[in-house]
Amino acid sequence: MSPSKEDYLKNIFELQHSFQKVTNKRLTEMMHVSAPSVTEMLSNLTQAGFIEHTPYNAIALTTNGKQLAENLVKKHRIWEVFLVNNLHYTIINVNQAADSLEHSTDDQLLHALNSFLQFPQRCPHGSIIPGNGQGETDDDDLVLSEVETMTPVKIVRIFDNREFLNYFSKLNLNLNQTITVIQHLPFDDSLLIKTATGQELTLSRKTTDFIFVEKNKDQN
Repeated sequence: MSPSKEDYLKNIFELQHSFQKVTNKRLTEMMHVSAPSVTEMLSNLTQAGFIEHTPYNAIALTTNGKQLAENLVKKHRIWEVFLVNNLHYTIINVNQAADSLEHSTDDQLLHALNSFLQFPQRCPHGSIIPGNGQGETDDDDLVLSEVETMTPVKIVRIFDNREFLNYFSKLNLNLNQTITVIQHLPFDDSLLIKTATGQELTLSRKTTDFIFVEKNKDQN
């Protein structure tokens, strides 16, 4: 399978497990490709039995597509762990390098690298590594935009997208940081949050849809 097809499957997987509706438009924006290119590729992937797709409806992976996408995502996230922990890449610039490496990684290398890293559970962006999560999946996380008012939560994952990662780095927020939702602002559906140090931030709905949290243990 071509790297281009693999990238589509991986991005569809990422969107599905980030509670984002997968559409032609969303893939066009995320992958920086033209709408006709997306339409053609989705048609090819449908014919190959990797996705289910009808015009104007959400796109979903088939069983075969999910298995292949999970393997690609695992390779990508394992390489991210290696690059950040061993070669000191930042979480902002690691994505592109991992993208290149995943396509040339066979199962033997994947197993060796996973073993060398002692089977890490999460990638540097907080996403569960398929097969390493000890029963956990990304689906266990909450989307920040849907957290109730006055609820303290911990940031456990951020969406692995270069543009968003660059933006997130400027917010002075970090993984494993505790924040509290102060107010949902109805005018534009933005969110007012407060950090443990008292800093208040207003985040757009698009931003809060890309940040994933879990409730503090005493909140469950």
